[in-house]
Amino acid sequence: MAQPPHRRLGVDIGLTGLIKWIRYPVVRSKDAGLDVVTSVAGRFDGAFAHQLLRDCLVLLDSPLSSREIEVLWLAGTFREFDLEHLGIDGREWLRRIADICADRIRADDPSFTAAAVPAVDDAVGEAVAAEVLSVGPSLEQATAHHAYSPLDGVVPALRRVVDHDPDLGFRLLLRAVKGYFVRIGEARYERYLALGEELGLGEDVVDDGDFNIWPELDD
Repeated sequence: MAQPPHRRLGVDIGLTGLIKWIRYPVVRSKDAGLDVVTSVAGRFDGAFAHQLLRDCLVLLDSPLSSREIEVLWLAGTFREFDLEHLGIDGREWLRRIADICADRIRADDPSFTAAAVPAVDDAVGEAVAAEVLSVGPSLEQATAHHAYSPLDGVVPALRRVVDHDPDLGFRLLLRAVKGYFVRIGEARYERYLALGEELGLGEDVVDDGDFNIWPELDD
């Protein structure tokens, strides 16, 4: 399967990488959040901006609502840099990120235009959808019923983004599972690694040390 450039950077990539990094230290304002975006877009001599722009354009081209985008962001960040609390619209936030990334890329290549996103193999998409369905009850319990950071609608939003783009959907699934520290077993962990390989992702993207793995779980 052909892959877009800048897939293997040794770290999580694109929007899910930004979601991981914007949590620490805690960002308290929109302007501070945009400063983090600018810094992240410049990583690896600007290579990171390509994947981040790609992910933003995927979601902006999707049927997901602003609220669904906000829910996916909040799930991955465990409500750190809380778009809802700051009154930031999910789609407008992605447009600001996309503009920053495009400016960073054009600083090196003034003629740059964003290319179409390559399709993911149907079988891989079905496998990602199956993982969302499988972990769905545990993820719903962890998010909607969390004692301090409850969040509704995570699993339905993941299903919709997976239907539109399984690659980004898979990475957002991982971020939500990690963000809310959902327990997973060894079998699920191995399936995640295999799916990452199918999608052309480095192992660093799938396992960045944030999983809550319980070997005795049978899942």
